Amino acid sequence: MGEPITVEDPGDPRLSDYTDLTDVELRRRREPAEGLFIAEGEKVIRRALAAGYEIRSMLLAPKWLDVMRDVVAEVPAPVYTVTPRVAEQVTGYHVHRGALASMHRRPVVGPGALLDEARRVAVLEDLVDHANVGAAFRNAAALGVDAVLLTPRCADPLYRRAVKVSMGAVLQLPWTRFDSWPDGLDALGEHGFLTAALCLADDSITLDELAARRPERLALLFGTEGEGLTAGALARADVRVRIPMAAGVDSLNVAAASAVAFYATR
Repeated sequence: MGEPITVEDPGDPRLSDYTDLTDVELRRRREPAEGLFIAEGEKVIRRALAAGYEIRSMLLAPKWLDVMRDVVAEVPAPVYTVTPRVAEQVTGYHVHRGALASMHRRPVVGPGALLDEARRVAVLEDLVDHANVGAAFRNAAALGVDAVLLTPRCADPLYRRAVKVSMGAVLQLPWTRFDSWPDGLDALGEHGFLTAALCLADDSITLDELAARRPERLALLFGTEGEGLTAGALARADVRVRIPMAAGVDSLNVAAASAVAFYATR
């Protein structure tokens, strides 16, 4: 790699990968279509590279050049240096971490390829909050879940905020997306998974009871924020499961619920 390139014009087309990062709808459409995602911060960039993702370019504040010098030297991609003001004009926000990288996405494998080897998986149904998706991935990685499967309407786990909240776990943990839902649950049954729907149904068993069964293969299903799992998913699940709670609390945030369920069934 040659020397870093200083860019002073926020409209320079070489910085187009980084424009309008705060426009969620724009980035949601653009990034998968163009086969890219944004890694933010030194740790996340390094974890993306360690996970085998290829870099398209880097955008650094000058003071981060020394910190990222080894990456800059090894990566065969352009590195652009900009002032914090130019970075903010390009991205739409103050880039506190001072380091961004545009990465190439990889093809998403089908569910069957992941389920063949997995023993415990998480299924996220229609989670639209990127922070919750990122937190669920971080919990899954930390607590030994083998893979994460997403429904078609679930938020993009490679969106910048999801990657950031997960601390790069979305780059390390195998994941895929169902083509259709709830028909995708059929694949879980075909691979011998017990599907456990986390919900507040009257006929639910406790999480402790589920853990005591010690199923050989387990899929934990989590529903969207507020609404919970859809009727279609609940109807096809093998068992309904609740987390016992005290003090009149009726539910947990989906990310918190995932951590409890992953820990109890580890």
